[in-house]
Amino acid sequence: MQERGNGELAAAVRDTAELIRANVARVIVGADEAVNLVLVALLAGGHVLLEDVPGTGKTTMARAFAASIGGAFRRIQFTPDLMPADVLGINFYSQRSGEFEFRPGPLLANVVLADEVNRATPRTQSALLEAMEERTITVDGETRVLPRPFVVLATQNPVELEGTFPLPEAQLDRFLLRLKVGYPDAEGELAVLRRFESASPLEDLQPVVQAEALVALSSRLPGVHVEDAVARYVVALVRATRDHAAFDLGASPRASLALFRAARAHAAIEGRDYVRPDDVKALAHAVLSHRLLLSSNTRLRGRTADDVLDEILGEVPVPVADAV
Repeated sequence: MQERGNGELAAAVRDTAELIRANVARVIVGADEAVNLVLVALLAGGHVLLEDVPGTGKTTMARAFAASIGGAFRRIQFTPDLMPADVLGINFYSQRSGEFEFRPGPLLANVVLADEVNRATPRTQSALLEAMEERTITVDGETRVLPRPFVVLATQNPVELEGTFPLPEAQLDRFLLRLKVGYPDAEGELAVLRRFESASPLEDLQPVVQAEALVALSSRLPGVHVEDAVARYVVALVRATRDHAAFDLGASPRASLALFRAARAHAAIEGRDYVRPDDVKALAHAVLSHRLLLSSNTRLRGRTADDVLDEILGEVPVPVADAV
């Protein structure tokens, strides 16, 4: 059996995650799973697609995470007339200096909320691709490195589709996770009323960890051990989506890497220095479902990607070796 990961690293990640989770919980009520998934994305260096109806706290959650890590937050309201320069920034001639100067766009931040991202034209949506994949932007031929950490939390309304432009498969594949915030239960909604009745607790939210410390922890995640049997399980799940008759398009190798990295971050958040198959199963839906294209026959039968993923998870053998 190979040597396992780093226990000190796992403990540090768990403690940091608990601090951020508790701080965000001062503002967000009844969305523990969504908060945990955003934590996974932050540590794994990925982006999140939030699909939910208005009013469920997506913007508030993004602001709470930015405040908790002491990072810069920017919100971009995507509309049909939004241009790439409105997102990336522009070079303008300064009469004071007599030279061209760069005016940064809202993408140069740690946490970027791309609100209703599917309302922008494909040209503007594509401006996000380089930023999300390469962590750089290019304006007038000059490439600039984005700050770290850099995470895009993009929202789209799954109900109101009039006047929207569906996200292309290439862009969907850049999101590490897709999740829903959902409504709180009755007690949680009552807690929201009481918590916000006088003032928003978001205004007083203070950083509990510095962005640089989070980046340092993220860079050490390869120290979380993944047994070969678990890595093969990741590959088997992803390859099963390519062979399944319900899909016209299965998950890509990028999806395998995304599931691998997300599972490693999930294990560290749980305080473990090694990945279990349960970590992979817990994240399979959030990582894979938005990367899959259902066949027309499957859609006509009323089945969803999540339904088929449940079937695949039940069929692919789970490794049970002692090392796992």
